[in-house]
Amino acid sequence: MKSLDRSASRAKPGARKRQSPTAVASRRAGRRTRLSKPAIAEIFRRFEAADPHPKSELEYVNPFTLLVAVVLSAQATDAGVNKATRALFQIADTPEKMVQLGEDGIREFVKTIGLYRNKARNVLELSRQLVANHGGSVPRDRAALEALPGVGRKTANVILNVAFGEPTMAVDTHVFRVANRTGLSSGRTPLEVEEDLLRVVPAEFAIHAHHWLILHGRYVCKARRPECPRCIIRDLCLFEAKTPCAE
Repeated sequence: MKSLDRSASRAKPGARKRQSPTAVASRRAGRRTRLSKPAIAEIFRRFEAADPHPKSELEYVNPFTLLVAVVLSAQATDAGVNKATRALFQIADTPEKMVQLGEDGIREFVKTIGLYRNKARNVLELSRQLVANHGGSVPRDRAALEALPGVGRKTANVILNVAFGEPTMAVDTHVFRVANRTGLSSGRTPLEVEEDLLRVVPAEFAIHAHHWLILHGRYVCKARRPECPRCIIRDLCLFEAKTPCAE
């Protein structure tokens, strides 16, 4: 992904650019954001004002069904997952019931979702492990979550945030795009972006921050044609290739 900050490339050879104390302090701290603290705070203040209580668009009834839904959502839309899981969760809303349903039974419910065979296998095995190793409960522990089949760092972050209220940053393609476009991060990997967001997002906004970024990326800051004219943070965003307003 190309950097949006081209100021360095325009500097004359040998010229030493004067930097503000804030910029120097940020560089020394290892921060990759190009937005000031006040700008970052204002971005999330606006997100909160527009949507005070953002929620996951995945449908679930308890931490276990949330876990299953997130595992199924990899490379799939939330709408497609919800369509499949509404019937599934009526039959199996606990690990014990999911184990009883079996892989063939799970597969029948999720066969409309991409990679459904492998996902059905993972759902069954993670259910077995929850019963065997965690008393049928979803653990509130990153390492334990990531040890489950089909669960990576992003999924673990979602569970820790949504089910247990921890201020984690689940970085999907939307969060990655929005963070880099706006200047919240210039991380080249999801982990770098996650670390940047954990460092710069004000504590009072941390619980809901990744949801605001996901929804903003999904409905406004879209990949191919961002809807910049209706963006509530347009004046703060550092994205250079903004979609122009209609004249």
